[in-house]
Amino acid sequence: MDTIFALATAHGKAGVAVVRISGPQAFTAGERLAGTLPEPRRAGLRLLRDADGVRLDEALILTFEDRASFTGEPVVELQLHGSVAVVGAVLRELGSISDLRQAEPGEFTRRALENGRLDLAQVEGLADLIEAETEAQRRQALRVLSGDLGGKAEGWRRDLIRAAALIEATIDFADEDVPVDVSPEVTELLTGVMSSLDAEIAGVSAAERVRSGFEVAIVGAPNVGKSTLLNALAGRDAAITSEFAGTTRDVIEVRMDIAGLPVTLLDTAGLRETQDKIEEIGIQRARERAALADLRVFLVEGDQRPDFTPESDDIVLKAKADLLDDKSGAVSGVSGDGVAALIDAVSEKLSQRTANIGIATRERHRIAMERAVDALTSAKMFASMGEDMTELAAEEMRTAIRALDALVGRIDVENLLDEIFASFCLGK
Repeated sequence: MDTIFALATAHGKAGVAVVRISGPQAFTAGERLAGTLPEPRRAGLRLLRDADGVRLDEALILTFEDRASFTGEPVVELQLHGSVAVVGAVLRELGSISDLRQAEPGEFTRRALENGRLDLAQVEGLADLIEAETEAQRRQALRVLSGDLGGKAEGWRRDLIRAAALIEATIDFADEDVPVDVSPEVTELLTGVMSSLDAEIAGVSAAERVRSGFEVAIVGAPNVGKSTLLNALAGRDAAITSEFAGTTRDVIEVRMDIAGLPVTLLDTAGLRETQDKIEEIGIQRARERAALADLRVFLVEGDQRPDFTPESDDIVLKAKADLLDDKSGAVSGVSGDGVAALIDAVSEKLSQRTANIGIATRERHRIAMERAVDALTSAKMFASMGEDMTELAAEEMRTAIRALDALVGRIDVENLLDEIFASFCLGK
């Protein structure tokens, strides 16, 4: 492979900037800049010079041998002073060395995958960790990055290989008396794997929402205080407010962290009959987004009733608590009455949805596991039909094993790699 290099930290001024070099010529390139390199995994302070001997910077250098680095290749990391000029000079000098080239986005991580340092699920976990904005997202991404999903998949695979081996033994010795009936053990292994897969599949939806964010729609009639409440929750003027009904024409989104969960609050157009074509479009969008949201907060005033029926988990509150004598079950973005209670209620309802969250976090994971379950369902059926169907049962088990191999990137994922690594930044 080529030897690659890139700035691994963010562009711009910083206390420290890290430049990473990975590949067969990494140590040679490091020695050209620093003269000598410290022992692997031991830091050393060195002067960096260009080909003419001109001083570039004084840097702390770390080296990692083949198979002992993040990428699985020889790696040199240069911890420079975080000046734009210093970083630019070092990158130009590295670019002038033959057999070195600038890394592409995600190329260091891709090499870690190709060299067996990470499986595909761990790569996705790393991408999620980089994008994590809340505590729940951080924890979930770390579970995937640590290899928990790959470990589960390996356990499922091991049990299926055992079951397939037992079935195939009966095929190989079909003309002889097999001393032990393997059916009970095969059935037990398949049932155990299917049960575990079903539990993991059930948690994918909630895990996806933690990764991408929950949506909470604020719904109600015009001028009931939806935009004012949104601004109070966001802590800023995210939506225009006025005393005139119909001010909000489109869906306004505000991203928030509620109890460690990523939540997008939606301020929707007031629901009413109108002859204004623009407002009518906004109301239609409001209905559609509210219907698709994970949770709805209905604001009602006086004898009003919600424009459409709330679901069991939805929150219905009296609007404009600042104008009411009885503030129980009411909220106001003007005075702040009931806002803290509303946040607690939203947090509790969304946290309940993540109680049984699994390790699998993506639609790709769900599809692979469902394919495995479908194949195992067929395998159990064929296995129960006697010796004449054992070959079909064995083939279905192999199909399930291939589905699990795709889950962690052993097979059939080449077409996914470009899409996955497109989300990585340069230097990662």
